[in-house]
Amino acid sequence: MTDKVILVADDDRAIRTVLEQALGRSGYDVRTTDNASTLWRWVSEGEGDLVITDVVMPDGNGLDLLPQMRKARPELPILVMSAQNNMMTAIKAAERGAYEYLPKPFDLIELAGVVERALNTPKGVVESKENTDEEMPLIGRSAAMQEIYRLLARLMSTDLTVLISGESGTGKELVAKALHDYGKRKRGPFVAVNMAAIPRELIESELFGHEKGAFTGANNRGVGRFEQAESGTLFLDEIGDMPVEAQTRLLRVLQQGEYTTVGGRVPIRTDVRIVAATNRNLRQLVRQGLFREDLFYRLNVVPLRLPSLRDRAEDIADLARHFLSQAAEEGLPLKNLTSEAFNELSQYAWPGNVRELENLIRRLAALYAEDTIDVGVIRSELAEANATPHDIAGLDNESLGEAVERHLNKYFAAHSDGLPPDGLYDRILHEIERPLISITLESTRGNQIKAAGLLGLNRNTLRKKIRELDIPVIRSGK
Repeated sequence: MTDKVILVADDDRAIRTVLEQALGRSGYDVRTTDNASTLWRWVSEGEGDLVITDVVMPDGNGLDLLPQMRKARPELPILVMSAQNNMMTAIKAAERGAYEYLPKPFDLIELAGVVERALNTPKGVVESKENTDEEMPLIGRSAAMQEIYRLLARLMSTDLTVLISGESGTGKELVAKALHDYGKRKRGPFVAVNMAAIPRELIESELFGHEKGAFTGANNRGVGRFEQAESGTLFLDEIGDMPVEAQTRLLRVLQQGEYTTVGGRVPIRTDVRIVAATNRNLRQLVRQGLFREDLFYRLNVVPLRLPSLRDRAEDIADLARHFLSQAAEEGLPLKNLTSEAFNELSQYAWPGNVRELENLIRRLAALYAEDTIDVGVIRSELAEANATPHDIAGLDNESLGEAVERHLNKYFAAHSDGLPPDGLYDRILHEIERPLISITLESTRGNQIKAAGLLGLNRNTLRKKIRELDIPVIRSGK
């Protein structure tokens, strides 16, 4: 038995009963209420050793009450539970001093473990770091995303290095940006650099800067990304594509907190948080001798694995609605989807993950005249996206012009008697531009100088388009 008293506030009688019974079996004295005012009275009078509170109650909001309780009883651990299973709820709970955030429904065994840890943790003041930004950088209420939100909330008050892994299109940069925007360094810069999009010979200069005359063409001193990110966050995307020579220099920065520019001799102290991301298996690259083992462990302080979209199919409808609203805010026509269309989306495997879904929704908003998209349109779009070589065997001799003509005939036919929205010329060019650049890069094995020459583009223009179109660059052997 224990003499610890737990205060529970939730307007759901079933939740109160379950918690009272479960925690009572563990020997705790449990007191329950269905409103915020009674909870505040208990806390202000010095009662209770731990609080478990819901967010939405008839007479108030548990999150709004958190700072008040923290000020009155800074040593009191507070657990927040909520059916509003989104990232902002988890972040607000952490910012306002909650010991832990528990999305409903939660596992009672897990709850018992959290309660025990909270009651045995040395008491200390948790600093409240209020952030009123309501933007939702990540979307999803699935169990997989709830774990991501909880981990992010715990990381907001730290400066730990984070290694984000996941398939292409799962939202790794969004997670990195959220770590920055809601963390200790939110007033500093967020600088993102894609290792795969930088020519191998320029990576060290890009990261660390260079002195005038350091190499041919270095007519002025160049500022590197570490210097740009000072006091903020440096996001190293596609870290698995970093050349071994640059890996050695990055390791030295992580070990010593300083670097030298290319051609420089004086060490420069740096104060940045490193967040790295990869869609590759770094452990396998280590075994193959392509990635330094010591650097891997320096980066893998907090591993964070993002789920694929097919592993959180219950989030697809929310994501689709979000992208429809986003497209409308950007000036495209507001569209709706039928329930059958949403169901069709949830059955698809989404090899391109969230990015593929976003691209589809934008295409629907831009190219179709109907206000409500039905299941037939979705099936047609997904069938075309998922076409196999066997499906298109009859098109082997088709010219580019014929392919575009076929696509346009299908497109205009889909609008029946109406006409598609204005701006068709730019939309069609945009559709062609991405595969043109992507396939050219594949053909040159990721060599951007050769690709720029083939395309007849300036190299800087090509790099800009790679970033704008989010084209992965994969280098292979010579």
